[in-house]
Amino acid sequence: MFQAVPTAAPPVIVHPPGQTRLIRAFGDEMHLHLDGSQTGQQLTLWTNVTPPGGGPPPHYHLREDELFVVLEGKARFYDKGQWTDVPVGGVVFAPRGSVHTFQNVGDTPLRMQITATPSGFDQFFARCAEEFSRGGPPDMARLVKISADYGIHYVAAA
Repeated sequence: MFQAVPTAAPPVIVHPPGQTRLIRAFGDEMHLHLDGSQTGQQLTLWTNVTPPGGGPPPHYHLREDELFVVLEGKARFYDKGQWTDVPVGGVVFAPRGSVHTFQNVGDTPLRMQITATPSGFDQFFARCAEEFSRGGPPDMARLVKISADYGIHYVAAA
């Protein structure tokens, strides 16, 4: 009737509101809720804040699937040569290998909850944040190299 509880299971994580690790890069803020060390490397969960006009260049991931939930603001997502407006409450799934991006097309910050599976995106973002914290303009060649180290590659929009 009942099965034994696995002894190697990670603990249940309770994350109180307002207690996130903040990482800044590319003009965005990553409010990290859960990282791989807490989830057995299964996922990374964060709230992303993007300023008006912001958003990454078109790219694809070799390692992660991404799930976006628009919480506040005006989001526009790119996939297969087309842009689609996604309203508050809208959900976007970008499977690994898909060329995608998003933009904040509003005049207020865009807030999205993003989940990447498996984990690791937080480590990528933290390494990029180090580049941005050096002062002066970021070394774009270095950022492209860091991205490639994490299986993230940039492409020209069609």
